[in-house]
Amino acid sequence: QVQLVESGGGLVQAGESLRLSCVASGSIFRFNAMGWYRRAPGKQRELVATITKGGATGYADSVKGRFTISRDNAKKTVYLQMNSLKPEDTAVYSCNADLYGLGPGDIWGRGTQVIVSS
Repeated sequence: QVQLVESGGGLVQAGESLRLSCVASGSIFRFNAMGWYRRAPGKQRELVATITKGGATGYADSVKGRFTISRDNAKKTVYLQMNSLKPEDTAVYSCNADLYGLGPGDIWGRGTQVIVSS
């Protein structure tokens, strides 16, 4: 099974940017979708962004226009560029590999924490 390791989180001020990386231990090409999810304190996990094997992307309404998901199969990496960060973006962000593209797969990274101060 592929393993996922996230990085790039940190403490930033509102309006600043971060780029999260999710590095896989093996090929991610076989997964129909890769995604970023987040869980804010006291809230349920929510989908942030997904990208299919063919490059189609989807975003939560709350991040559209601010976040961009991308993938580099050669580098076995999925990225989440986060611009114009808001305090409500504060959460633990986790990477997910979805073999069938039907929803979250069973393969998760441990997460990277993003804290946005006002």
